[in-house]
Amino acid sequence: MKQENIFKAITSAIAYLEDSIEALAKKDEKKVAHFAWRAASDLEYALFLFSLTHQDETESSSWKLNPHPKQVETGPLLISAQDLLKEAKNSFEADELHEAHKKTWMARGHLLRVHDLLEKKLRKDEKVSS
Repeated sequence: MKQENIFKAITSAIAYLEDSIEALAKKDEKKVAHFAWRAASDLEYALFLFSLTHQDETESSSWKLNPHPKQVETGPLLISAQDLLKEAKNSFEADELHEAHKKTWMARGHLLRVHDLLEKKLRKDEKVSS
């Protein structure tokens, strides 16, 4: 049951990221943020379920992303997260749960960066309009 729910959550997150990328192309930042948050929610759920099935593993601390990327933009981060989740889904289907867990965790990191970027832009826009 847990594995089925993990798979559904990853699949759902991929779809939400597709919606977010489409909203970005239409320059609809509210929808970008909405769909990115929905994808992140699915990833948190999947990662929680992974943690229940792999309670003895603590390797996620070694799955670090580049903490200070030179250039960070929302679009490439969304696409990268979606690519990682597609890889995670393929790994999951191949019964490579460790690799699927790692890719899901890394995709979550990209979405956290997206949220940071969107928050910074929102604060900047609020200052300009004040």
